[in-house]
Amino acid sequence: MTTSRAAELLRKAGDPQRATFLELFFDLVFVLALAQLSRGLAEDLGWSGALRTLVLLGAMWWVWSSTAWLTDRTDPQRPVIQALVIATMVGSLVMAAAVPDAFGDTGLIFAGAYVAVQLGRGLVLVAVLHRHELQRHAVRGLFWYGLSALPWIAGALVHGTARGALWALAVVLDHTAGRIGFPTPGAGRTPSQDLVISGEHLSERYRQFFIIALGELILVTGLALSSSGFAPDGVAAFAVSIATTVLLWRIYIYRAGQVLAEAIAVSPDPVRLARSASYAHLAMVAGVVVAAVGDELVIAHPLGHTPPAWIAVILGGPALYLAGRARFEHAVFGRVSRSRPIGVLALAALTPAMHPLPPVVVAAAAALVLTGIAISDAARARGRPPEPPSPPG
Repeated sequence: MTTSRAAELLRKAGDPQRATFLELFFDLVFVLALAQLSRGLAEDLGWSGALRTLVLLGAMWWVWSSTAWLTDRTDPQRPVIQALVIATMVGSLVMAAAVPDAFGDTGLIFAGAYVAVQLGRGLVLVAVLHRHELQRHAVRGLFWYGLSALPWIAGALVHGTARGALWALAVVLDHTAGRIGFPTPGAGRTPSQDLVISGEHLSERYRQFFIIALGELILVTGLALSSSGFAPDGVAAFAVSIATTVLLWRIYIYRAGQVLAEAIAVSPDPVRLARSASYAHLAMVAGVVVAAVGDELVIAHPLGHTPPAWIAVILGGPALYLAGRARFEHAVFGRVSRSRPIGVLALAALTPAMHPLPPVVVAAAAALVLTGIAISDAARARGRPPEPPSPPG
């Protein structure tokens, strides 16, 4: 393919920057992926379960995030790009299906699908971008995905702690390589100034993934209510869970979630801001996944004794979400509202007192903390003009 034909695959300055139906179609796979992750965490609430869930979420997020950046720079209307996105969707679906037993019998399926997605996509991009300057970017990615393929496959061939350690190494390799520009022998690294991104498109993609996460939370909550037989205590727990979901949404959109595109546009380093927003969303999504586990437990067993592991997920999910939300706010405005760290500290301070209380009361305490943050946001906004984004330099 000549340089001019390769250039036809890229987004043009005047092209629409909104996400396409193809990308929304692609996102549907991650409803299943997040549901599988929350189910797996619910079955193992110990440290090992948490670390395994984090590793699997890191891999799933990297597939989604790298695809979002791919469609940000290329034209999703082109058949080659559409084929890449659909192939990635199929590979992601296989990964999601393998999640429940990824640290057991389906380990090789999960790792093999991940490696196939990343290496296969890299090989296609190297071929279709022949003689174009962006081919070097594809070569760098292919080099690093080839490196991380070694611990992915090696981990799939062993069991227990060894698999967890090798896969954690693979996830760290992929994420670190992306953050430092995929430095590659003979090809150098990708400078930030060489990456032209669309703030409107990426901000919309991040919002859409967060909505997917909330959708998974609603799915888990609704199924738990159905399984409870609509008992009065289960309905009360359901009301608390839905209130928490609404509060997570409200805190997200005020106000960083609304102006991320503007922040990227005015940022002195748009790529760094977009990357920071990506990891802030990863932390928020992780918090929502943990919160989904807590909601399911609370609706199924609203009364009685609350085990320490249950308290950890019921209060820890919102705390993790608030930590990610604080990072997101700093990326957009260069500062963090006091209510975010205060909320995290309040949730931590409540933990020792929750042990003798029933699960529904623990969940209500978390909801009250989130309510305080939402009220604080509304009070700050009342009578003031909307704050413009001011990302740090």
